[in-house]
Amino acid sequence: MSSSSESSKARKRRREAEIEDDGDGNGNGNGNGDSEIDSLEDCLTFSDTLVALRMMRVQFPNIDKVSVQPFILQSQLYSTLKDRTEVDRELECLKREKVVRVFKLNTGQDDHAIMFLDDYLKQIDHVISRFEERMQLGTGIFQWFKTHVLDCKLEPSIGHQELCTLLSLGGKVKDEDISLLINAGLLNRQLIDPNVYWFAIPSIGSVLKGIAQGRKELISLLKRTKYKEMMMTSLQKKRLRFSSLDMRFHIRDLIGSGYLRTVQSPTGLLVQLSKN
Repeated sequence: MSSSSESSKARKRRREAEIEDDGDGNGNGNGNGDSEIDSLEDCLTFSDTLVALRMMRVQFPNIDKVSVQPFILQSQLYSTLKDRTEVDRELECLKREKVVRVFKLNTGQDDHAIMFLDDYLKQIDHVISRFEERMQLGTGIFQWFKTHVLDCKLEPSIGHQELCTLLSLGGKVKDEDISLLINAGLLNRQLIDPNVYWFAIPSIGSVLKGIAQGRKELISLLKRTKYKEMMMTSLQKKRLRFSSLDMRFHIRDLIGSGYLRTVQSPTGLLVQLSKN
């Protein structure tokens, strides 16, 4: 057991060393410029889950007037790695090692977002500062949430009683404290069971709208072509009207979720509709 743990840590260090020089990690790849337009065809597949996550984090598009840390859709991860079972296994390890957190999204039944834990904590800190300025509230409940809840509960959801029990490690919990966490965008009530909450990414609402609209627009674009297909290099240069996310983001998402597929042709990579 000990040697296995040491081996896992060694692999983790090696992965991180491999991608040390791949970008500054600030999520400032915005898909503009010819060198980046060509890059998706060149790096559509990876052999390692963590490397894939870090590369896509760097390539997360800049979004005007939205302060959200970079995240990766699980479908995008599936689009870049061939063995989904291995992806799920490695993603579970990264969750247990507290490298990433996985969030259930309301854009689709199987939609999940993956965010590096450091980025998620930055997102929470931004929420704390915003609430301090706007409402002049103490931030005790947010700190309890970070220290006692996030550190212990690694799954995407949590029950009301367990949430209160963990928060109470920081002090007495009131109903309005839970309401504050919901209003801050850190928790969403499950529709099926109101006593269960999904952990959430604050300030992500407009981005989720862009994901849903961008999917529809991209599929509609390909449906209007003669053979419901387009060269990858040409498709990446298209601009979406209803999504602030770039084309690369949406292509990866739709490949991983099975709506698009890629075929190698004599002239390059071809993107085709695989579902009507």
